[in-house]
Amino acid sequence: MDKSRLYIEGGRRISGEIKVQGAKNSVLPILAASLLTSGTSRLRNCPALSDVFSSCRILTSLGCKCRQDGDVLEIDAGKLSDYEIPEQLMREMRSSIVFLGAILGRLRRCRLSFPGGCELGPRPIDIHLSGLRKLGAKITEDHGVLDCTLPGTVTGAIINLTLPSVGATENIMLAAAIGSGETVIQNAAREPEIADLAGYLNACGADIRGQGSSTVIIKGVSKLHGAEYEIMPDRIVAATLMGAAAITGGELMLTGVRPQDMNSTLSAYEQTGCDLYQYADRIYISAKKRLQAIKTLRTSPYPGFPTDCQPILMAVLTRAKGTSMIVENIFENRFRAAAELRRLGADIKAEGKVAVIEGGDKLSGAATVATDLRAGAALVIAGLAADGTTTVSNVHYIDRGYQAIEAQLRSIGAKIKRI
Repeated sequence: MDKSRLYIEGGRRISGEIKVQGAKNSVLPILAASLLTSGTSRLRNCPALSDVFSSCRILTSLGCKCRQDGDVLEIDAGKLSDYEIPEQLMREMRSSIVFLGAILGRLRRCRLSFPGGCELGPRPIDIHLSGLRKLGAKITEDHGVLDCTLPGTVTGAIINLTLPSVGATENIMLAAAIGSGETVIQNAAREPEIADLAGYLNACGADIRGQGSSTVIIKGVSKLHGAEYEIMPDRIVAATLMGAAAITGGELMLTGVRPQDMNSTLSAYEQTGCDLYQYADRIYISAKKRLQAIKTLRTSPYPGFPTDCQPILMAVLTRAKGTSMIVENIFENRFRAAAELRRLGADIKAEGKVAVIEGGDKLSGAATVATDLRAGAALVIAGLAADGTTTVSNVHYIDRGYQAIEAQLRSIGAKIKRI
């Protein structure tokens, strides 16, 4: 069990320039997609995250070879030899379920248990299974284990998702990429990470159109080859770093980003009074003025405000002048950061889908515990602005999505260390 903690000396302004890491929510499905290829893929801008390491362990257990050199990860899937993922590996992360579509697409047989990951409330995979069944998959569930077969070749289907699930869209894309028919996903997820997955698959020889829209069309091909591909920048990490600058009254230039993927997040920071300047691949944020409350902030599927950014903005709004309200429409347990932020002196009342934040002049350092990935990042952000020392334990949650967060923040002026 990880017993490391982050120690943060608050009260230092964040300033400088920092390159944003590759996207966790993009690289994980792309790693699963590499199983569909008969050769070697080289993924550039690949972040060193515990979830990436977990994915590589899954790939290795299935017969692949993985090698990471800096931010380049190489996967050789030429000798895929197994269709079953051990339960221990499945429990390490929620997104491991995306391996289902990839293994089915390559081997037409897959056996795995239900995934683990952050406890954010019910995230049923019935939408995934329903979509795969429409492609012809035979799926049985027995004591938490899914046994799946896909007889013959995928001949295509029209699949209407009951909600725009990112994971279900990815799983269907992966299972349908190799086949003889055309699959149409309606009410598909529109996240940029979906488009990035399609970009990688197309680089490997797939025929996918409409990615980034609500209708994705996959025309099956006979086989896929390896490819070299660059992972998109992480828009959630970018929003987190912007939060660090905003809450400390600092200024920051983020490089290697795609502002067009972050419109709702950038709008939220502008509502707090931050000055923002956007360029082709960079964002400048300055928070020299007192932060202002946001009357109502609602999470929703892309292009709406992302649920992953909600805890970060909650932390920022604890220092804003006035009363802010956040309505969480995605996950029922996404307000778990609130109780820990109150330890720092934040005035937050959360009930059901609504949290009300009364902004204050200061926060005070305290011992806190990360309850999930984004809640942990929110505590770090709040600690940067708190008087005295803040500690954050359960750092292993943060390591799932942030590459050495303490090193990143130290490079832009924070006083933070891991012990």
